[in-house]
Amino acid sequence: MDYTPALYATWWAILPPLIAIVLALITKEVYSSLFLGVVFGAILYAGADFDGIVNHVLNDGLIASLGDAWNVGILIFLVILGIIVALMNLSGGSKAFGAWALKRVRSRVAAEIATVILGIVIFVDDYFNCLTVGSVMKPVTDEFRVSRAKLAYIIDATAAPVCIIAPVSSWAAAVSSFAGEGQNGIALFIKCIPYNFYALFTILMMFSLILMKFDYAAMAKFEMNAVENGDLFTVADENASNVDAADLGSDKGIVLDLVLPVIVLVVSCVLGMVYTGGFFDGDDFVTAFSNSDASVGLSMGALVALVIIIAYYMIRRTISFKDCMDCIPEGMKAMVPPILVLTLAWSLKNMTDSLGLADFVSGLVEGMGGAAVGIIPAALFLIACVLAFASGTSWGTFGILIPLGLAITQSHPELSTPIIAACMAGAVYGDHCSPISDTTIMASAGANCNHVSHVSTQLPYATTVAVVSTVSYIIAGYTSSPVIPLIVGAVLLLGTLFFFRNQGGSYRVPESANVSHSVIVEE
Repeated sequence: MDYTPALYATWWAILPPLIAIVLALITKEVYSSLFLGVVFGAILYAGADFDGIVNHVLNDGLIASLGDAWNVGILIFLVILGIIVALMNLSGGSKAFGAWALKRVRSRVAAEIATVILGIVIFVDDYFNCLTVGSVMKPVTDEFRVSRAKLAYIIDATAAPVCIIAPVSSWAAAVSSFAGEGQNGIALFIKCIPYNFYALFTILMMFSLILMKFDYAAMAKFEMNAVENGDLFTVADENASNVDAADLGSDKGIVLDLVLPVIVLVVSCVLGMVYTGGFFDGDDFVTAFSNSDASVGLSMGALVALVIIIAYYMIRRTISFKDCMDCIPEGMKAMVPPILVLTLAWSLKNMTDSLGLADFVSGLVEGMGGAAVGIIPAALFLIACVLAFASGTSWGTFGILIPLGLAITQSHPELSTPIIAACMAGAVYGDHCSPISDTTIMASAGANCNHVSHVSTQLPYATTVAVVSTVSYIIAGYTSSPVIPLIVGAVLLLGTLFFFRNQGGSYRVPESANVSHSVIVEE
């Protein structure tokens, strides 16, 4: 008989992730904060039974996380990505691309815009986006004294928010898998794109901040320190020394040494995903992508790409076979911090699952029947924001709320698209800014930014967009078109940014910052 804790599906289920998040923000130390959140979840689950607490932490938490096939596939993918990044750095490809880009990028604004565009172009998967964009653009943004916190924000904001509006992505496959029987998942995904206000406004937010040349809240301090003092980090990070391995790369590298591996990796990952979805068994591309196993497909594609990339470097004689093999442990070591955080974050999710966080939220959603019909999309958006932020998983939030949203649309078919889009958008907010989100962790790793620094500087920006999106979802609940909510939301967001720009706490980047610098990197 399965054990059900006394506190199952109550508000207590929110406490473990809440404790981990608050501790991380206060102590600026993520490992112990996550572990204490896991332990507290085990205490709520097992009560005063010490053996039960230890068993739940180890067997149901850490071991279960590392024994999950999906998680293991993601970890393999990350390790291979780390190895590929190490190879690109050692070959001199990253250094060559940085030198090439610096000849063409003439200003700080152009450096940031180029980072945004590259992030949007790499839309296949958020993990791949985070690590690739960071590796490629760090030399360019460093030269113009863009803080690592700002770089991490741009990387993160072009990961999940872009993937959730890209029909050919691992996220489209995930959402379509929750659509239920009789539903065309990809068609539903595409219909929701104009109503995915959070993702669309996040892109508008990035371009607006860059073109208006200012930052506010916690980010202002980091940007001011980077521009005026040459300190890209403000808060030193023990992994920062790993970031600039590109500077130690071969002088024989050319731009193709970076561009070709990236293209090979993208193509291999796409082919790996459609392979797992049955593309080579006769299914069409869209169907295969919607049926793909992202974990297996990405790790498979990355492994094939790694073999091809090593062969390319051997043919080019840029680096020796021994150096290629030495990059394997180096790449794995570089991924140890994010893998550790991911494992603890997955374990924390297991704790909240065992305490019935999903059932608790489901009860809240099902009790919304008496609410004003037009408020339902906004209410679901906010619930998805809280759930994804607390659990650190957007795909888990999809699995909880999208089926519930589809059930609600049975009685309110006119709201079907904004309701499902609201579930998706709220989940992306949580994935975008939760300290225990895998994408947030990967963005920190990609920029080699202190994780807590990334979270604390990004949270005000993401929350600003979430508030504006809430207003748009309220309007969408009473209109039959996304046009009016999009216009009102865009005007409201731009007006809010102009307001913050004129406040005392904001930092306006001086025109002198548009020239390149020899940056002092604090370790």
